[in-house]
Amino acid sequence: MSYDAWRILHIAGVGILVAGLVGVFGADLRARAARTRPAAAAATAVTALLYDAVVVPGALLLGGAGAVMVAAAYGWAVLDQPWLAAMIALFALEFVEGNTITRLAFRRLKRLTATAPPPDLAAARQAWLPAFTHFLDLPMVLVIIGLGMFRPMDWTTVLAAIAAAIAAAVALTTLVRRLMPWRS
Repeated sequence: MSYDAWRILHIAGVGILVAGLVGVFGADLRARAARTRPAAAAATAVTALLYDAVVVPGALLLGGAGAVMVAAAYGWAVLDQPWLAAMIALFALEFVEGNTITRLAFRRLKRLTATAPPPDLAAARQAWLPAFTHFLDLPMVLVIIGLGMFRPMDWTTVLAAIAAAIAAAVALTTLVRRLMPWRS
């Protein structure tokens, strides 16, 4: 396939991934706002489905096409490009984190929403680390997209963008957990 075909697949992967993450974000907020267990269970099931059926395939398409493009255009010279090295590292970290902490936490919430007593469900819903990694997804994807668009050649800009994403995730985690606690 041509480089342009890989680029189109890469852009499609970005679109699918971002659409899935926005859907996950919305479904999680719906689950947090739900007043009944069946409504929370339905929204949590949608969250888990979006992760499995949209986010993961989008990430695989994005990562596969991106790997081919990087290998073709840069080879090992990727290490000389701070923006590209950071994109690859952040994507890899987000992929691992998203498929371990965040995805597994939502699958656990799906199980707990159906059967767990309210105190157990409330504790799982309020857990800090899964909430933080969930709320880190969108800001970090925006950083990755921004790195690809603006291609900063200095590590200071790259690190500042990463710090801003982490700060946004901490703020979202703190605010959403405080404003939308689980109510049975």
